[in-house]
Amino acid sequence: MSTIREVLLHLHEGRWNEAHHRVQSEDSPQAAWLHGILHLQEGDLEDAEYWYGKAGRNFRSRGTLQEEIQRLEAELPE
Repeated sequence: MSTIREVLLHLHEGRWNEAHHRVQSEDSPQAAWLHGILHLQEGDLEDAEYWYGKAGRNFRSRGTLQEEIQRLEAELPE
């Protein structure tokens, strides 16, 4: 299982701290996007915007938290 998928599993199961801890070990645009999503979930918009920028994603035109998670999952390779 990829680290991104592991982080998503923790996210879906409500283990936010573990998800945040694990995503920090990844250095990819998808990991940065997921890191931003985790900060969105926490209500930390300043850090979320930073990580969206690292991911090359437009923070201002993002969807809801659930939409962002679904978009990220849809972009993951099988």
